[in-house]
Amino acid sequence: MSKVAHNIYILVFSLFVVLTLICLIYTGFTYYNISLEERFFHADHASLKPSGLAGHGLGIIGSLLIIIGVFSYMARKRQRSLMRLGVLKYWLEFHIFLCTLGPVMVLFHTAFKFGGLVAVSFWSMVAVFLSGVIGRFIYLQIPRSIEGRELSLTEVKDMKSDVGEIVNLSYNLDEESYQVIAESTKKKVELYQKNIFIKNFNKYKEDNHTIRKVKSVLKKNNLPQVQYKQILNLVKNEISLNRRIDRLVIMQNLFKYWHVAHLPFALIMLVIMIIHVAVTVVFGFRWIF
Repeated sequence: MSKVAHNIYILVFSLFVVLTLICLIYTGFTYYNISLEERFFHADHASLKPSGLAGHGLGIIGSLLIIIGVFSYMARKRQRSLMRLGVLKYWLEFHIFLCTLGPVMVLFHTAFKFGGLVAVSFWSMVAVFLSGVIGRFIYLQIPRSIEGRELSLTEVKDMKSDVGEIVNLSYNLDEESYQVIAESTKKKVELYQKNIFIKNFNKYKEDNHTIRKVKSVLKKNNLPQVQYKQILNLVKNEISLNRRIDRLVIMQNLFKYWHVAHLPFALIMLVIMIIHVAVTVVFGFRWIF
């Protein structure tokens, strides 16, 4: 899948979730915006209540989307027979899409009324969703192959290139500019900083200062716009790679701990969801079936 096609793929998923959310809010705003006691007298109560035609349907469809999103991604990761079926990162994005759209529908299925055992499942779902957002952030910090495989520290270091040498051989720059660019892409030895947030913030400021300095020396050389962008992209990519190398071990450890928090909440949510479905079927709430 090309970069343009991939961007369209993500955009379609994002728009679908946003439009679904807008549609659900628009349709039921007057109902969800009144107290639980007043809802009984609302014209849409029969349809939008959790056991109503629309409310019940949202619960069923949302639950199915979550189950499909969870188990399809797990199967793709663990079943050897499926490992050649598409790129793993696209499956992850599809998993995120379904497990975002599903909870949105389940939220409106509840009509914002939480209680009993189902409340445990709902808040577990919220915890799974929020931890999924955090997990996605951590996932993006770990360099991966095009298939989505996590790269080792050695593989990441092998991706580094000698930007200074490339610039020296391919572009006509003065000696001062060449030295600034060569120095900007070297991996610097960092002083120990106990607070990781302060450390990352200082590194972020330093990298931005370095990029501004490179821009300044490139402008002095009056390079064509194409060459200016090429050199700047080389520098930015190398700085980004240095930053990822610094964070790699930390992010890999965080990702392991993240699984410990994410999976139990997902299992609790699924188990209680199954119990909830079984109880509703026993009591005769079978939607349109």
